[in-house]
Amino acid sequence: MRNFISYDESIDILNNLNISKFPTEKLFITNAIGKVVANDVIANHNNPEFPTSAMDGYAIKFEDIKNENIKIIAKNPAGSIVEKEVTTNTCIKTFTGSLMPKGSDTLVPIENVEVNENKIKIIKEVPFAFAVRNIGENYKKDEVLIKKGTVIGFAEVGVLASLNISQIEVIINPTVAIASTGSEVLDLGETQTNDSQIRSSNHLTLEVLFKSNGANTIQMGVVKDDMDSITNLLETALLKADIVVTTGGVSVGDYDFVQDVIKDKLKAKVLFHGVNIKPGMHLLIALKDNKIIVALPGFAYSSTVCAILYVLPLIYRFRNSNEKLPIVKAKINGNFQQPYSKTVFTACNVNYINGEYQIDFDGKKMGTSAILTNMLESPALLIQKENSENIKSGDLVDILLLNNIK
Repeated sequence: MRNFISYDESIDILNNLNISKFPTEKLFITNAIGKVVANDVIANHNNPEFPTSAMDGYAIKFEDIKNENIKIIAKNPAGSIVEKEVTTNTCIKTFTGSLMPKGSDTLVPIENVEVNENKIKIIKEVPFAFAVRNIGENYKKDEVLIKKGTVIGFAEVGVLASLNISQIEVIINPTVAIASTGSEVLDLGETQTNDSQIRSSNHLTLEVLFKSNGANTIQMGVVKDDMDSITNLLETALLKADIVVTTGGVSVGDYDFVQDVIKDKLKAKVLFHGVNIKPGMHLLIALKDNKIIVALPGFAYSSTVCAILYVLPLIYRFRNSNEKLPIVKAKINGNFQQPYSKTVFTACNVNYINGEYQIDFDGKKMGTSAILTNMLESPALLIQKENSENIKSGDLVDILLLNNIK
């Protein structure tokens, strides 16, 4: 009889895996979107380096704010340096992005003054240092601006460009090989020859899930349920991939050969086979030559949920990133039982209303672990820990936001 471990135990085992090699490459910054920064990015200068105007207006000494007639002595367009200096009762017309002229400390916006020939009258006062960007307002020299482990997005590209960094060192994404197993499973385009055959979606669902979460993928397609085919699949995939993910063939049936190949043919080190969760209790994870094999159940909903819970965190680990599964608190609208002595992940609807997440089960189908359509629209997974209490309407619960997983 196989021993099933708890969900928390299974996660601890994966978290304790020694993943320490993180190969890197240098990419042009706009080609690095979605990649993970390998080293801290540190500012090599102040930004701005000098007091700078944040608006179009007139640079003055604040002591002149109540003066009726302040003489305009020059213009100061962006990109040039004005030679004249602001002295008592004088001002220089200054534009957005221009350096503040010497002697000035405050900018009065154009709309706050009346201009009469070469003088201004301030009709609406501003406070001291108004619209002046101080030295280092954006960032200061030696400040860590982008921490290693950060996933590069548009803001990171903008900051890198402002630092005059054209290429950035990033972690090379891990490679994940994916296959569906089962003699009853048909790939796209294959013709059905009997009523027991089903169309596989697992390998394609997981390919997209892994790609959009930072992995390179190798699509191995659909593999028949026999020892030779599955052995060939796993041996080939292990040569090319950091993580190999299969669906089907890990239960207790006469034709569930994936587990036999992993244990007997490959002699892989099984980390665990069987977790006290629903869906996905027959999940198997093993190590072979520092590569990770994740054998998932065959049902579509079950394999997808388990891929999110187990494979995505592995991808994040291989990327050495600060990414985590988006688990938040939500208010449940309705009572919900916990009929199982295991950790349960149930599809629900989530909405953000009046500053809080709220969940319900309207339109969700109750049945087997094959109902992938429960992940459509605005889905989340309600997380009920092993041996937890029944949930009452209005309780705060843990949910995993599926739409926040790209």
